[in-house]
Amino acid sequence: MKGMGQSKLIYSFRARLLLIFALLLVTTLGVQYQLNEWERQRVARIIEEQEQALAAGFSLAIESLSSPERLADLSKKKRATFLEREADRLINILIVDDVGAIPDRLDPEDRVTDSLDPKYNPQQQPDGSFHYFKLGEVPLPPIIEAEQNPTGAGNGATDLLSAYVRPTEAGKPRAFPFPVLTDQGRSYIIIILGSASASYAPSPWRVIRPLLPTLAILLLATLVAALLVWRFTRPIRELSQAAKRIAAGDFDFQVPAANRRDEMGELAAVFNEMIAGLRRMRQLEVELHQAERSAVIGRLASAIAHEIRNPLNYINLTLDHLRTQFNPTEPEKRAVFERLTKQVKDEVARANARITELLSYSRPSRLKLRPLALRPIIEDVLRTVEVQAAENGIAIHLEEQTASPQVLGDAESLRSLFSNLIINGLQAMDGHGGELTIAIAPAEDGRVRVLVKDTGQGIPPEDLPHLFEPYFSTKETGTGLGLAIVKKAVEDHGGTIQVESRVGQGTTFTVTLPAASDAAHRRDAEP
Repeated sequence: MKGMGQSKLIYSFRARLLLIFALLLVTTLGVQYQLNEWERQRVARIIEEQEQALAAGFSLAIESLSSPERLADLSKKKRATFLEREADRLINILIVDDVGAIPDRLDPEDRVTDSLDPKYNPQQQPDGSFHYFKLGEVPLPPIIEAEQNPTGAGNGATDLLSAYVRPTEAGKPRAFPFPVLTDQGRSYIIIILGSASASYAPSPWRVIRPLLPTLAILLLATLVAALLVWRFTRPIRELSQAAKRIAAGDFDFQVPAANRRDEMGELAAVFNEMIAGLRRMRQLEVELHQAERSAVIGRLASAIAHEIRNPLNYINLTLDHLRTQFNPTEPEKRAVFERLTKQVKDEVARANARITELLSYSRPSRLKLRPLALRPIIEDVLRTVEVQAAENGIAIHLEEQTASPQVLGDAESLRSLFSNLIINGLQAMDGHGGELTIAIAPAEDGRVRVLVKDTGQGIPPEDLPHLFEPYFSTKETGTGLGLAIVKKAVEDHGGTIQVESRVGQGTTFTVTLPAASDAAHRRDAEP
């Protein structure tokens, strides 16, 4: 039971839906984690590059403060050092004296005493004095102010770290000021860095890239959800169509979704069971209706037989008396008298036969079953119709290539069965001649198959579904009970009957009856 519960959980639509969304969540988190890791590595590389540039610039500036040489001259001497590696990132270095209106603080009035870019260096005037550029006259990127060392003197490592903690966006141009105390007072070293290298710099693609996995996962989730909804709603559509067919009275189908193992499969299986129950109920209703109809017909037939057969018997006896007592002596009158009395007796016999057919169909079957060979029964029936067949130019062929097994049947019921089929075939060719073939052969499933084939006019396709219905007849003088009696006799023996017909080519009835050994075996197997 535990294994069945786990299997049911695996195939549950809800469980699979939750599993898919869990996988999508894990995938989203994994992709976002990887993107964040790539971004962290990119920022780390930018920071490393920035630290190296700051260290190179700070080292050059400190050396400039203790040397009479300018920054530009010193940088040319140090091109062979690591400064050269950071030349692209290091845009400029300014050494600024704190002479502005705001002491101990950078302000636009502070003067530039040295610059890596020579055009901002002090310019000597004709009178021998020097013109200093003010800090406000030098274009600067956003300044990232470094916290001052508590001692009042700048510390390269500390200032560098505090300067990095402040950035708002890595890789952008910026300026880092570092306060330094010298013999002439407070100065500032301002290191100006340009943008990070192209591989590290922000770009529209770097802005969009983190959104692409989310978009892809959303699209994937939408696709999966659409597939799940389509797969889940398809059985609902099939159930809706099935409900319409049931409402129209069609019970001969099954909903194909019953082979699924989820909730919709269970619903479809229950729906199919309901269809099967309704189909059985309708069959029972039809059988009940037929039973009620047969009971009414039986009572009516018994009353009719009682009321009609007595006058028929009296008429028949009176005709016999007339033929013996009042037969004319003149040959001509005697011939006319014999012909007329014979016709009356034939009509009486025909009426009596119709009453017998009606009683045979309406009364419950009381079969005396015993093993029987079908060939002698059919030969006995053929002897009663051979004169009629010869008069109408109909050739009769009885075929049995191999000995067929016996059937468990009632001799009189089987004789009536094949008599009706053979007479029906002869009437189909009445006045036109033709061939009537009766073939007996063992069937593949151990049963016995009898084919009654005529070359008559055939049966229209629209009449075939009603052929075995009581009182349905295509003949003006027929009662419509002959083939109904045939079908009833076949079913009473546990057999089947089928008909194939083409207009203008003839009709073939196929009767399949269980063999005596098979019928006995099935009877013994019944509880």
